[in-house]
Amino acid sequence: MTENSDANGEQNGTAVPAPRDTGGDVIRVRKGMFGANNGGDTSGYGGLVRTITLPGAASRPYGGWFDEVADELEGALEEQDLLPSNAIEKTVVDRDELTFHIAREHLVQVARTLRDDPALRFELCTGVSGVHFLGDKGRELHAVYHLRSLTHGRLIRLEVSAPDSDPHIPSLVEIYPTNDWHEREAYDFFGLVFDGHPALTRIMMPDDWQGFPQRKDYPLGGIAVEYKGAQIPAPDQRRSYS
Repeated sequence: MTENSDANGEQNGTAVPAPRDTGGDVIRVRKGMFGANNGGDTSGYGGLVRTITLPGAASRPYGGWFDEVADELEGALEEQDLLPSNAIEKTVVDRDELTFHIAREHLVQVARTLRDDPALRFELCTGVSGVHFLGDKGRELHAVYHLRSLTHGRLIRLEVSAPDSDPHIPSLVEIYPTNDWHEREAYDFFGLVFDGHPALTRIMMPDDWQGFPQRKDYPLGGIAVEYKGAQIPAPDQRRSYS
């Protein structure tokens, strides 16, 4: 049994995930779709109504080493004269995983603290993923960071949100250099702008591509792609990433 499993067991004595339809943030209501859980009609034609809910904030004790990490992080931020409640919007324990939702203006300081504090030592960020929730009004775009402590053998997640109208999030390349291409990919597909990135350019789509293909409101199909006659610049005229 892993440390995470121990933490989950301390809370509810079982590995069964908690239901997501209570105590969380409602972001969407689906109608007439598959996924009934209040009856036997799974045909999708019975007027099904399903509420889509994000996990809500957890209450202490979180269980296992989750409390140790939360306590150390909050204490380290206080030592830097940053009120933890200003930096950590909420703490979620869901599916046996620990997630800190961080205010974007404090992301860099929190990430540096998680990396450098001897009791935390989350030395590695394995990547950043973009998410687009159309129904999460005022915070439709989310960036999710997966941090691993090689010293303590732990894994946590940071989540930061931004509105569609202001999709700016501080870059963490200075703290976690491996985020360089991951941030470019999140920018390319979701339109998240990572302020301070050394060369925030598209990484998969052509430079002149319009829109961000993995957003939920991106049109599906009907877009012509033509590469015939494309000109490849000479090496000394190509983009520089340094």
